[in-house]
Amino acid sequence: MPRAATTTDVFNAIAEPRRREIIDALAGGRAHSVGELVKRFRVPQPAVSKHLRVLRKVGIVSVGRHGRHRLYRLNAEELKPVHDWVKTYERFWTHQLARIKERAERKAAERSADKSRPDKDQEEGPC
Repeated sequence: MPRAATTTDVFNAIAEPRRREIIDALAGGRAHSVGELVKRFRVPQPAVSKHLRVLRKVGIVSVGRHGRHRLYRLNAEELKPVHDWVKTYERFWTHQLARIKERAERKAAERSADKSRPDKDQEEGPC
């Protein structure tokens, strides 16, 4: 079965790791030019432009002009479908974290109990 085009929805657009890195770079709220992103990621300008075009088509980024520069800004609300989908699985992570915490607390209690018991050598006294 052929894979859906990267511009069909936000899930396909963010499937590519470099696009997720670009989203992370834009997450600070400041608009960035293509040139800034090229310097940051050390990737050729055409590749960065292509990734931005994909992200723009699905609405994750918007572009504005400042003089001759195109500035890209994150539209984080467009990532909400991803958040909503992943959130359905949060209960699994929460359960796992609760189990890890429970085990750690049990081990800490066991260590504490072991430290409070006198050693056998101390119980017998000097020889």
